[in-house]
Amino acid sequence: MNESTPSARVPRDGVRIVDSADVADTARIGAGSSIWHLAQVREDAELGSDCIVGRGAYVGTGVHMGDGCKVQNYALVYEPAELAEGVFVGPAAVFTNDHRPRAVNPDLSPKSAEDWEPVGVTCRQGASIGARAVCVAPVTIGEWAMVAAGSTVTRDVPPYALVAGVPARRLAWVGRSGEKLQPAADGTDSWVCPSTGEWYVADEATGGLRLASDAVPSPAGGATDMDIHDQGEDEGAWTSR
Repeated sequence: MNESTPSARVPRDGVRIVDSADVADTARIGAGSSIWHLAQVREDAELGSDCIVGRGAYVGTGVHMGDGCKVQNYALVYEPAELAEGVFVGPAAVFTNDHRPRAVNPDLSPKSAEDWEPVGVTCRQGASIGARAVCVAPVTIGEWAMVAAGSTVTRDVPPYALVAGVPARRLAWVGRSGEKLQPAADGTDSWVCPSTGEWYVADEATGGLRLASDAVPSPAGGATDMDIHDQGEDEGAWTSR
């Protein structure tokens, strides 16, 4: 975030709340978190430590955010969304909360809060949602998965998947670094991160991947001793800040 803070409040534990932000008295804001211009954080929302809520963003009533989350400018996170640690929500992304949105009932009487049951989007640890993506509740975005900018997610995204499109479909696998994984050359159903050397294997329980090991050092140290195949240029769009 590169915004100036001419009138920021720093009330406790390094929490920074710009005066133009609207933060409910019952919201709980973790140490070191920042809430920027014109953002709104509703009643009973809970933000972990070192979170960022960008300009004009909305965090709904009772939304829970783990430590280190970033909700970028003008993103809309409607209740009852759940964000684990380290989740990135890109600019103008939207988390919906209504299966059957209507302004009125069949008799044209106005709908009230009692006329519907909100459902929330769940983001697991390290997941990233690209700019202007829409996540349709009650989808779950698996840990370290990545949703490309402009996508519409209508079904669960498995861990470490890169999805894109309308509706979003898996294009590739990504590692914790955000780099696209490449298949190991040893013939096993394994995947390797070209930047960290971490290995990943299929996880039947989730339909995604799981981290198998940290980087495998070469006998002399340094780079990994396993070759990986080149898959060419990255497909699709990535997230945007």
